[in-house]
Amino acid sequence: MADPQLPSPEPWLTEETRPFWSAAAQGHLVLPRCADCATLVWHPRPFCPRCRSWDIEWTELSGRGTVYSFTVNRTGRAEHAAYQQAPTYVLAYVQLAEGPRILTNIVDIDPADVRIDLPVRAVFHPTDGEHALVRFAPGGATG
Repeated sequence: MADPQLPSPEPWLTEETRPFWSAAAQGHLVLPRCADCATLVWHPRPFCPRCRSWDIEWTELSGRGTVYSFTVNRTGRAEHAAYQQAPTYVLAYVQLAEGPRILTNIVDIDPADVRIDLPVRAVFHPTDGEHALVRFAPGGATG
């Protein structure tokens, strides 16, 4: 279940990342794709890090992936006050079905049950602002 007191991603909201956060608020996972070389770009930026093209298009992804790597963070060790009161949480890199790896949280699972290659799907948790955080929960289907 989402914690309604999660901080909004306002500090990371820029012109380059606005489409990502706006789509997340609507329950969609999008990333920039280079129109010249088809590279999906993580983290969102206005140019392709592979070929340096500025011809970027936003693309909706399936929201499916697998856990690539993870760590379990214990209560009170977070920098942001909202997370210091949170229970233990999982910080992970998820390998998206479409290719890129993104840094996120794994939710809706006991941290002891998280494992490498665990199939996950994107979920969208509301914050104290108008945006949502993209996280991942066990399962292969989008939801």
